[in-house]
Amino acid sequence: MAVLAVAPGAADELLVDGIAAQVGSDVVLVSEVLRMIKPTETRMRDAGVPDLEIAKLRAEGLERMIEWRLIEQQVRKLELYASDEEIDATIQGIAQENDLSLEDLRRSVTSHGMTLPDYRAQIKRELERRKLVTTLIGSRIEVEDKELKEIYDARFSGQPREGEVVHLRQIMIGFGEEVGRDQKTARTRADASAARIEAGEAFEVVALDVSEVAGKKGGDLGWIHMNRLAPWMVDVVKRLGPGEVSAVVDLPVGYCLLKLVERKQYEPVSFEAAKPELERELFERHLAREYEDWMAKLRKRTYVERRGYFAAATQMGPSALFGSGDEPQIP
Repeated sequence: MAVLAVAPGAADELLVDGIAAQVGSDVVLVSEVLRMIKPTETRMRDAGVPDLEIAKLRAEGLERMIEWRLIEQQVRKLELYASDEEIDATIQGIAQENDLSLEDLRRSVTSHGMTLPDYRAQIKRELERRKLVTTLIGSRIEVEDKELKEIYDARFSGQPREGEVVHLRQIMIGFGEEVGRDQKTARTRADASAARIEAGEAFEVVALDVSEVAGKKGGDLGWIHMNRLAPWMVDVVKRLGPGEVSAVVDLPVGYCLLKLVERKQYEPVSFEAAKPELERELFERHLAREYEDWMAKLRKRTYVERRGYFAAATQMGPSALFGSGDEPQIP
């Protein structure tokens, strides 16, 4: 059995390993789902999120695992496997994109509660999903010039004609009910982050660890025209030279650190210059839509059975999960 229910009034219900779902000829184990969502569940519990939301997280985790099983089945069928060399190259690319060494990236991964083998498995799954989707769907997607012109006009028709642009990174640590953190705790965390950077730790690594804005990108905000910065940002950025980091900035919703990576004069973006990136963006947009349709059809023609706790969790209601009148109790 996947679930052992304890006596009424006990503090928790215990999930033990077993089959969470049958997907065609494959299964998803309870332990796989719980391991995948563990970092997120830990953060949610630390923030005092209600048990019902944890149940929803677990149900959503199972649905992702079901999708992965369906993809794995198609990958096996078409032999579209990702090699170790491709996985290594992808990880190296992620590190370079975030201006991190491989060791910094590994440290960031483990600090977020994920093991390195799990991280490699996640990269492998995404590479294989990409190969599969590109093979089955990508070849039939066409991006027309009319679409490109429309999105260019919508995005760039109001662009400035001159001025200065800055490349920024940000660490943002909020406070309040929404983030489950009081102002004093947020300030302490911000000061600790500033101290880590002053001691020589890379801004990007600290941002990956703590920032609630662009954290996964090492706090990278990209290039922004000075005219489009918030007034408080303009005041801070004007005092920074390339490579410099601001002091902790006190904001109504939290505390912030800014790093000025680079500044340069702005050059208006022409249609020809923007076209390659817009083509990629529209291709990805069409691909995502086609992928959703394809996955829905694949789910319909594949036998999928959710079991035990997870069969109830898909209903997303307290009575389905815990019985009428009972308070949710999840380990």
